[in-house]
Formats: sequence, C-alpha cells, structure tokens
Amino acid sequence: MACLEVSKEVKFKGDTEELTLDGSVDWHGRPAIRAKSGRWVAGTIVLLNQGLATLAFFGVGVNLVLFLTRVMGQDNAEAANNVSKWTGTVYIFSLVGAFLSDSYWGRYKTCAIFQVIFVIGLVSLSLSSYLSLIRPKGCGNETIPCGKHSSLEMGMFYLSIYLIALGNGGYQPNIATFGADQFDEEHSKEGYSKVAFFSYFYLALNLGSLFSNTILGYFEDEGLWALGFWVSAGSAFAALVLFLLGTPRYRHFKPSGNPLSRFSQVLVAASRKWRAQMASNGEDLYVMDENESPTNGNRKILHTEGFKFLDRAAIISSRDLEDQKSGVYNPWRLCPITQVEEVKCILRLLPIWLCTIIYSVVFTQMASLFVEQGAAMKTTISHFRIPPASMSSFDILSVAVFIFFYRRVIDPLVGRLKKKSSKGLTELQRMGIGLVIAVMAMVSAGIVECYRLKYADPVCPHCSGTSSLTIFWQIPQYTLIGASEVFMYVGQLEFFNAQTPDGLKSFGSALCMTSISLGNYVSSLLVSIVMKISTEDHMPGWIPGNLNRGHLDRFYFLLAILTSIDLVLYIACAKWFKSIQLEGKYEENDMPGSFKV
Repeated sequence: MACLEVSKEVKFKGDTEELTLDGSVDWHGRPAIRAKSGRWVAGTIVLLNQGLATLAFFGVGVNLVLFLTRVMGQDNAEAANNVSKWTGTVYIFSLVGAFLSDSYWGRYKTCAIFQVIFVIGLVSLSLSSYLSLIRPKGCGNETIPCGKHSSLEMGMFYLSIYLIALGNGGYQPNIATFGADQFDEEHSKEGYSKVAFFSYFYLALNLGSLFSNTILGYFEDEGLWALGFWVSAGSAFAALVLFLLGTPRYRHFKPSGNPLSRFSQVLVAASRKWRAQMASNGEDLYVMDENESPTNGNRKILHTEGFKFLDRAAIISSRDLEDQKSGVYNPWRLCPITQVEEVKCILRLLPIWLCTIIYSVVFTQMASLFVEQGAAMKTTISHFRIPPASMSSFDILSVAVFIFFYRRVIDPLVGRLKKKSSKGLTELQRMGIGLVIAVMAMVSAGIVECYRLKYADPVCPHCSGTSSLTIFWQIPQYTLIGASEVFMYVGQLEFFNAQTPDGLKSFGSALCMTSISLGNYVSSLLVSIVMKISTEDHMPGWIPGNLNRGHLDRFYFLLAILTSIDLVLYIACAKWFKSIQLEGKYEENDMPGSFKV
C-alpha cells in the first residue's frame, strides 16, 4: 500500500494558493492556506507563550510549600499535604480542559479562556500577598514569621491558588497540541517540523522553569514573596497577549463533539449485535460519507484487526437498511468504522500509558527525596550555601543538552543506519530508552546515598548537612533524569499526539499529565508501604526524619527494580501495539511490529 502526496489548491484573488492536507482551517473556518498560516511563525509564538506561562506557574509552585510554612503558619506535614492536593488538582483540571477543547470549544478558545483564568489567579494571589498576607512587613523569610490570618484572607489565598491550578491545568494539555496543529503532518517538510516541535516545546517548558527555580526561587526564599508573585503575574499576562497577537496566523481543527457519547454508542451498538455474523475481510462494515461524519470532518480512520467485538457496531443489519431507506439514522445501533476505530485507538493506548506511571514515580523523586538527600550532604562552598532544590537546574540543563544532542546527532545517525527508512528512533523505542536511563538514575542515586551514609554522623538531631560528601555528587542522578525525560516525556508527547484520532488530540496530551499526577500518588503510596514494613520491631525505617539512621539507598534500588520490571512489561505492550491508520497517511515505521529492541 502506498500513498501519494497530493496538493490541494484554491484560487485566491487571482493566484493559486496551496491548501493544507490535514483538514485544518483558518480563523474564519475556511481551509487553511499553507503559506499564510501555521508553520514556524505560529509555532514560535506558541513556544514563547509556553516558556512565559511555565515561568509564571513554577514561580508559584516551586516554593509553595515554603510559603505555606513561613507565611501561612502551617507545619511541614500539613503544608506538604496541601501542596500534593494542589498539584494533583492541576492535573485533574487538565482532563477538564482536554474534554472542553476536543468536544466543544476547540483548542484556541480553550487556551485563551484558561489563560485568562490563570492571569486572574496570579493577580489575585499577588494582591492578597502584598496587601494582607505578608504582615508584618518583611516577614516570610527564615527568621521573621508572619502573623495570623483571618478566614477571609485564608479564603482569598486558597481561591487564588486554585484559580491558578484551574487556569494552568486547563491550558497545559491544549497548548502542546495546538502548537503541533500548526504543522501539516501530511506534508513531508512540515511533518518533520511537527515532530521537532515537541522537543522544542519541552525545552521551552524547562527553560521557563529554570528561571523560576533559580532567580525567582532565590528572591522568594529571601522573603520577597509579593515581588516573585508579581513577576509571575506579569509573565502570564505577557504570555496571554503574545498568544492573542498570533490569532490571524493560527491553524485550527474543529471540535468533534462529546467523545463520551461516541464511545458509548459503539459499545451499545456492538452489544446489540453480539450475535451478528461478520465477513472475514471486513467489507460489510459501515463507512459514513464525509459530510455526514459525527467527527466534524476529521480524517477517517482505516479499519484495523483486533477488538473484533467492537467491529459489530459497524455491521449493517437488515433493520439498519430499513432505517436508511426511511431516512432515519440511529447512532446507538449503527456506527461508522471511523467511530469504532476511535475506541480501538484509546484501548490500545491504555497499556502503554499505564507503563509510563512507574517512570513518573522515578521523576517525582527529584522534587522530594533528591532534595532531602541533598539537604543531608555538604551544601556549602566557602560561605555560600547551595539550596538543595536548586540542584534541579542540572536536570534542566541536561534536558536542553540532550534535546539538541538527540535532534542533531542521534536521530540523523540512526536514520542513516536504518536500511528501509531515513527516520530515526520511533516514539516507542525512545520511551523504552527513557525507562532504561531512569533505572540508571536510580542506581546512581542509590550509590551516592551509600557513600553519603559512609561519611555521615548517625546521631545528628536534624540531619541537615551532616555528611562530608558534597552535594555535587548528586549531579549524575539529576543529569540522567534529564536525559531520560528527553526520551520518555518528549517521546510520550509525540506518541500520544500521533496515535490519537484528530478529535481527541488534547486528550492525548492530558494522558501525559495524568501520568505524572498518578506517579505522585503512587510514589506517596509506595513510601507509606515501605515505611510501614521497614519500621516494624521499632526500627527507624528506610526513610526516617534523620536520613543518617535510615536506608534511603534501599528505596532507590527498589525503584530501580520496579522500573526494570516495568520496562519488561512495556516492551511486551509495545510489541503488541498497532498504530492508527488514517486515510491518506501511511508511514512504514508506524506499522504493527515496528518496535524493536
């Protein structure tokens, strides 16, 4: 089977203009003209928007636990619990944003609305901090505690941070997909640019967080909370203005309606025809005309083998023929094959998605146990103290280096070594490599912890800086985590965007975010289980308050073992996976069985 790239052309003011091939439209709903929309002009605007919005979000999130303890007067356990709830809520709202985008609003409108909510939340937080929360003036650093707050002040604070969670959560899964929409994957050159876009998108995200983790984090640590929040609000407002300025240049895809009803229709229709006989070649399956499509003109999905039961929803029965003659169409009895294949695509994605959750458990250690481990090491150079959380800068720098290294060295090299294709590693292969590097990161962290314990004082009361091993020994584990992100998270963004139907692209991006969210929850559960088992018989446990009396190294090695098991399961799922086959699109590397180890 082969596919020829055919250009669509339209007469525009006397000239012949080439249209996009993927069904995208302009702001007015007309077919998008290639030369006057999308591509890197629109893509660059989206990248800058992402960098500024990420700076704004992490300007609040990176030190929120310190704000809760120093300004709001909460203890460590309460503050950590509130931050976990807040972070989990961000990712839950990502599903809300993806649903509204794919179903009703479209990606542009959804991004704009949730960015406005994001800005309102940041301005509200900045005002409430400046006017009422930072009292007495100058409080909120390590030495000066803030006073008590009224119920109204507490309510305004929580309203503000949850508006930020709603705004960022609803915006985040849509902006990545919206940026990818600016490149026509049916066009050879733009298709390559679309793949590259995800790498640069993840780079923009990390560069934005780098500024927050270093400069903003420093000012907030010194007690200049209002200044840090105002900078975040200004950055979010600049991101919104920049996004709106690019409006005439963007390409759009029309929303496809409620996917839940489409999924339910397939399941109900298939159940009603569970006794129906099927042709072995699938020729008796219903294909709806493009103008009648329930997916609003998105590209049709070709029939694939597997999940045969669902194919029954597309079997044309005698009753369906009678309904057709009378001009009646019942979607709860008969579904077009494209609608059936939508359900198959999501079912095939779920095992791959589940295998990414353990990786997210590893990734979340960077913001928790890595920081606690660093705090128990030597953190001073002369009279300068290195904040343990700032070591995540090495992760961000590693991401930047490995993105360019992969795109400029590894990808072209692998492409030349392949005999049948000039493409580099597939998304599935890269995600597998990310898991391998994650195992190496955990082994590295475990070895460092073994040596930290060797040079530590076991009787320290607070465990802060009581090992003579310098914190810079953590650089390898942060660097390996950064390298694994390039392969896992960038590959994951590309994979879910490529393998979800046109009407569910934002849902694909939301799957990446929910993987991180579930990774946080699984990590907390795993720590609780480990501590319950390891503290029996009055033992201090693997992760006690005083790390010098525990065995954090064993927990790291446990994560390495679990990730190795997950890698084996992932390889099995990747070999089983069958790629989506869109009408007018064929790529050899996306055929079933393309995953190779």
